Amino acid sequence: LRTGHAGSCSLEFDLATNLVGQPLVRQQVMKGLREFLENPNPVKPLVMSFHGSTGTGKTYVSSMLIRYLFQRGLQSPYVHHFSPIVHFPHAELIEQYKESLKRWIQGNLTNCGRSAFLFDEMDKMHPGLIDVIIPFLGPSWVVYGTNYRKAIFIFISNAGGDQINNVTLALWRARKDREEISLQDLEPAISKAVFENPQSGFWKSGIINEHLIDFVVPFLPLKHHHVKQCVISELVQQGLEVRPGVVQEVADSIPYFPEEEKLFSSTGCKTVASRISFFF
Repeated sequence: LRTGHAGSCSLEFDLATNLVGQPLVRQQVMKGLREFLENPNPVKPLVMSFHGSTGTGKTYVSSMLIRYLFQRGLQSPYVHHFSPIVHFPHAELIEQYKESLKRWIQGNLTNCGRSAFLFDEMDKMHPGLIDVIIPFLGPSWVVYGTNYRKAIFIFISNAGGDQINNVTLALWRARKDREEISLQDLEPAISKAVFENPQSGFWKSGIINEHLIDFVVPFLPLKHHHVKQCVISELVQQGLEVRPGVVQEVADSIPYFPEEEKLFSSTGCKTVASRISFFF
């Protein structure tokens, strides 16, 4: 595990230079991580929940964060990644999944208290399943004989994306700059969409009722100039020539919404890499 200020400074730099259009994410993630890593005896694990539409950077930020905390990043034996479609596909096996998920987390925290657990696509998680991990998230000292307060849990979800987009659009129409959007502007909409929705993995969850999520992190929809930045980054990463014409064409080929203003990318930066291949 990498700790100390060097890691967080370089993460801050990386977020500032490579994450486009997400001032609120940078602020929330750095605040959460700093407070947590600087505390030698946290009272509970760090629990973050990332929300937003496809392609806005949720997976990108979680892997960036993991890369700064663990030398081998997502390949580290102390990083555990769950996807409902891969790991918990059958609704009828939910009791079995609960038992194995609880055992897996307990076993890994016994091995290493400073472990990270990523739960992808929470919007596709069977309601009720995630509640088995509640004992590991709260501020108690010992669970099942394991000291687990230095662990990190990250939930990733598209749920709340439409609501975040609507609020961002309304604020844009009200001439409010993206940098001025606050968590308070977005939290009520996210709560309604994520925590009060029967289709959500957090539906009626004790994780919500017991306020175990420390940081709700909203990812805003991306505008045309953000997509262009993604295209440039992708070209550089692939070792291709950055031609302004290509950057413009790739960015223009992506669908934007709403119908009249064509303001925000419908897929964020998600399809940028595949679209670039048409030009080379």
